[in-house]
Amino acid sequence: MKTILCYGDSLTWGYDAASLGRHALEDRWPSVLKAALGDDDIEVIAEGLNGRTTAFDDHLAGADRNGAKVLPTILTSHAPLDLIIIMLGANDMKPWIHGNPVAAKQGVQRLIDIVRGHDYPFDWAAPQILIVAPPAVSRTDNAEFKEMFAGGDEASKRLAPQYSALADEAGCGFFDAGTVAETTPIDGVHLDAENTRNIGEALAPLVRVMLEL
Repeated sequence: MKTILCYGDSLTWGYDAASLGRHALEDRWPSVLKAALGDDDIEVIAEGLNGRTTAFDDHLAGADRNGAKVLPTILTSHAPLDLIIIMLGANDMKPWIHGNPVAAKQGVQRLIDIVRGHDYPFDWAAPQILIVAPPAVSRTDNAEFKEMFAGGDEASKRLAPQYSALADEAGCGFFDAGTVAETTPIDGVHLDAENTRNIGEALAPLVRVMLEL
């Protein structure tokens, strides 16, 4: 049995901007990844939270959105893990969070340190790490999201090179989701069903290599 944890935000949770609801389970990228791997002995766990950041507090949120704070508990509850896929950083682009791709890179570095330094039960080994840069924020006529992510369209384009460099430095896998998916113009941040499926399908070959499937 191989276990994969998908750690992310609303893009992993499956937020649908068109319906203001949630994509069907089979359309969310962790589910698509599971189907694409085609192995009943692989468990894919979707751990997505709307608004989650890499490692920064959002004092406007009703639940803790700081990805670094809750990660140790999640690592323990789902152990043992073979691979953790981290796709975070879009919410770091909010001006009141940080709005800086370098800070998001540092946030992901913090998550890497947590994964590798965690005290796993029963002396289980730390999982491999795959860093995924989310698709860049796009321009939108949605007034609320335009202000919420002011400047995020340009800043988020710099996430992929920052994350790629970090992956090389830290010995992690890397994938740029922006090469296969783009955000919807409805709000400039989220994905339609086709684009979230694209991510799951594109990750499958890389996951196979990393887990030697």
